[in-house]
Amino acid sequence: MRLAFSTLGLPGTPLDQVLRLAADHGWAGLELRCAPGEPVHPELTNAERRRIRRQFATAGTTPLAVASYLGIAAPGEDAPLVAGLLDHLRLAADLDASYVRVFPQGGEGSAAGADEADGRAARRLTAVAEQARALGVRVLLETHDSHRAGRDVARVLDLVDAPAVGALWDLLHTRLAGETPSQSWEALRSHLGYVQVKDVLGPGDLTPLPLGAGTLPVADCLRLLPSDCWVSWEYEAPWYPDAAPLAPLLASGAACLARLGAGLGG
Repeated sequence: MRLAFSTLGLPGTPLDQVLRLAADHGWAGLELRCAPGEPVHPELTNAERRRIRRQFATAGTTPLAVASYLGIAAPGEDAPLVAGLLDHLRLAADLDASYVRVFPQGGEGSAAGADEADGRAARRLTAVAEQARALGVRVLLETHDSHRAGRDVARVLDLVDAPAVGALWDLLHTRLAGETPSQSWEALRSHLGYVQVKDVLGPGDLTPLPLGAGTLPVADCLRLLPSDCWVSWEYEAPWYPDAAPLAPLLASGAACLARLGAGLGG
């Protein structure tokens, strides 16, 4: 198991500081929140991209993924979403990141509406699949919002059927959708890029907690994963101002995951 954490938990923190925290506390990779005000975003110049790539190389840390906020199943025209996704793919390639995360954002509604959302997502993902392959980057559709369950994301990915398009398993959202880790794993295993873990008290309180302090079945999830799988801790600090700061939790979080994942390799 290879450990990463998301820079979502350290909003606005300069990259050199984040890289130092990762190196000091046993985290091999970073999931890079791609948003205004963050060190990584699509408007970076070529020189800025080269500088960030050098920073990662010097630190010996892996830039795991560019975490975009694109809603690939959202209503609207295809062209702007496809263009935005291609921009993020080129950014990931320039930074030597393996993945670009996208959300569904297909909306809630009838079965017919779900079919339409699936079709939009599949069409747009198919449109970028060959370019993603050429760049050496995979697009990962996260279990989130309109497609929380592993079976929902797998349904879209089966329509695409391209190696450069896969799944990001967010354990919280599959749990909220009523899936057990085993059910999510069975749905996603053939598509899986990597896994996001976190901990919370339960559906009524999603404030992020230190790993192991909540009720999510993190250990059950980890036991299912191959030994070389990346596992990223996503600590949703910006949405919960009362949450404890992430930085002081990083050492214990890495130790918790190492303990829970001991002997994995299913």
